[in-house]
Amino acid sequence: MPLSEHEQRMLEQMERALYAEDPKFATALEGSGLRTYTRRRVYQAVAGFLVGIALLMAGMVAKQVWLSVVGFLVMLGCAVLAVTGWRKAPKPGEQPAGGPHAARPARQRRSMMDRIEQRWQRRRDEQGGH
Repeated sequence: MPLSEHEQRMLEQMERALYAEDPKFATALEGSGLRTYTRRRVYQAVAGFLVGIALLMAGMVAKQVWLSVVGFLVMLGCAVLAVTGWRKAPKPGEQPAGGPHAARPARQRRSMMDRIEQRWQRRRDEQGGH
């Protein structure tokens, strides 16, 4: 379930605060997780697609139909993996589809977001007063 506009703004504010407080830690977190895994999977699929093209061409040059068919199947499989991996890749600031809160009902997720928002507001108010 995608985040609402308000939730996205809150998340962006939290990200900016994290960068301001500890940029080294924020940068370390940026490249980890599902997004990196998915990106790596897409790159592997593209490499496999290129291998499939090479097999297809080699089969045509060697006049081996079976090698061309194998190359085509490798290309097809890798293309499917690349497209599905690209679609599943979460955007920055987006909750992954199978994330830790996926099984919770919307009401519980919302109350958690309310608590986070209240804490965030309280923190901003405390910092603004000093």
